[in-house]
Amino acid sequence: MSRLYQEGHRELQRQFDTQRLADRLEQVTYHTRITPEDREFIERRDMFFLATADAEGRPNCSYKGGDPGFVRVLDETTLVFPNYDGNGMFLSFGNTRMNPHVGLLFIDFEAGKRIRLNGTASIEPPTAVEPPYSQAQFVVKVHVREVFPNCPRYIHKYQLVERSKFVPRAEVPTPVPAWKRYEWAKDVLPEGDPAKAKE
Repeated sequence: MSRLYQEGHRELQRQFDTQRLADRLEQVTYHTRITPEDREFIERRDMFFLATADAEGRPNCSYKGGDPGFVRVLDETTLVFPNYDGNGMFLSFGNTRMNPHVGLLFIDFEAGKRIRLNGTASIEPPTAVEPPYSQAQFVVKVHVREVFPNCPRYIHKYQLVERSKFVPRAEVPTPVPAWKRYEWAKDVLPEGDPAKAKE
């Protein structure tokens, strides 16, 4: 009995004769706890891709970035990351209010390695973790259901040129993004938005 595969997966595995391979990969790579090696890999990343779905199951995928260590592994079944100021649409985390199931994809584009992590997300106040994240609106805790590596062969090699100046950092003023000063945005910014103060 597989913990990972359902009938849709099995149909394609049967069609392409990969069920034996898929079962072996589940046996040797799939786990339900974050290992020390997983933790080291995750906490060195400065970005990941987040998959969510709304109440009807319609998917959304977003990029989340920060300085290395912005995703923290709290224990072998829990990780946390901050939500910083964005465009105010809250597509990803609005989805988690309706459907808490999430998928996270961590990639090292220089070494050619990636890890998938699936679980359930909850939104917590920024004070829920110590030390607190600078300028976080809230934090997202993910309770892990499954963790497994992915084949790296199609990962293109990239190198970091520059980290984003917009990532909040303690004791460093965070610049205002240019789009918040555009005419279409200026009159609808939320109260207390730094872009208003800098007008």
